[in-house]
Amino acid sequence: MLTWLNRDDLRFPPLEAALREPNGLLAAGGDLSPERLVAAYRHGCFPWYQDGQPLLWWSPDPRTVLYPAELHVSRSLRKRIRQKVFEVTLDRAFERVIAACSAPRRYADGTWITDAMQQAYIELHRRGVAHSVEVWHDEQLVGGLYGLAMGRLFFGESMFSTEADASKVGFVTLVERLRDWGFELIDCQMPTRHLASFGARPIARKVFAEALARYLDEPSTADWSR
Repeated sequence: MLTWLNRDDLRFPPLEAALREPNGLLAAGGDLSPERLVAAYRHGCFPWYQDGQPLLWWSPDPRTVLYPAELHVSRSLRKRIRQKVFEVTLDRAFERVIAACSAPRRYADGTWITDAMQQAYIELHRRGVAHSVEVWHDEQLVGGLYGLAMGRLFFGESMFSTEADASKVGFVTLVERLRDWGFELIDCQMPTRHLASFGARPIARKVFAEALARYLDEPSTADWSR
């Protein structure tokens, strides 16, 4: 049975209570307050819904993750990076990145990054929890991604690109920086062929929960202002 959350209670049901079909649906309701969002990621779930739907919380099994040490970069993409066509920055234009990520895609009827979702993550950015990667070409924003950093874990949310390879260059730059900062795992949530090409792979939800318990409160050397 699906659990409906109380707005005054930040607790989530155990991850094992998530439905098998649809895979990982854990709860509904609640709100997108910064406190609840942080509690959700710490618990091992994330919000995913569209306008007109109730607020839905998910914890799929298996969970798609990328270990920074397992990053795979194709030879052609390495060549593209060496050409230095793009400039990559961190936390320079969070609001522009999340707005671009919310734009309609050719392969989808709508967007799950609703206006309410954007405002919620912008507030997390103001609090130093959510971060963005920007990719620029001739001073124009042509790609980027955003997510949450907690302890030695990064929770990826979405990316966009308006030029070939822009988001790929941004993603590789982020993963290599996270690796240097001592991050242990990047949560990719759901599997895609695109992420698999970088080395992302599924792990059991139980293993993901163990990583949360181990690394959420461990310090890293992250400096998003550099």
